[in-house]
Amino acid sequence: MTSLRRIYLVRGLVALAWSAAFALVHTPLTSLVVALLVIYPLIDVVATLLDVRAGTPGRGLQVFNTVLSGLAAVGLGLAALSGVGPVLFVFGLWAIVSGLAQLIVALRRRSPELGRQWPLIIAGTLSVIAGGSYLPVALSADPSLTALIMYTAAGGTFFVVQAGILAWKARRARVLLDR
Repeated sequence: MTSLRRIYLVRGLVALAWSAAFALVHTPLTSLVVALLVIYPLIDVVATLLDVRAGTPGRGLQVFNTVLSGLAAVGLGLAALSGVGPVLFVFGLWAIVSGLAQLIVALRRRSPELGRQWPLIIAGTLSVIAGGSYLPVALSADPSLTALIMYTAAGGTFFVVQAGILAWKARRARVLLDR
């Protein structure tokens, strides 16, 4: 599971870096902000394709999530033509559906070898909740993209924590073998 650990770690660190960059520039809705918004689901596409290639459980949903994230990137770019509200609405829909996919994949990967997946179960659940909360805000008079900073930072943190759990399990297994 070394490859999965690396995928989770890099995915998490990239999400944290994205969140920090987005925090610096998230308002107003400039071309740089739109580029960052389009890039975020593409990060998910790349990481998910690498995850699928690793051959771990949940591959069918991972392929679905790859297509979904690719569509989200296009949708975010198109929504940006209409303003912050539509962007937040598209992001919220994507967060709900991809969060459900992540939750189901994590539940299928609950084996001890894969670290029981608690951080990713929590992350998937929170993604669904956060995405749902973005929809009414997107339709309000003054929508804001500020909530995406915490969303992406939390998601990145959960992936880093899951990578740490996998590293700890691998180290523990080596120690037990050395005895």
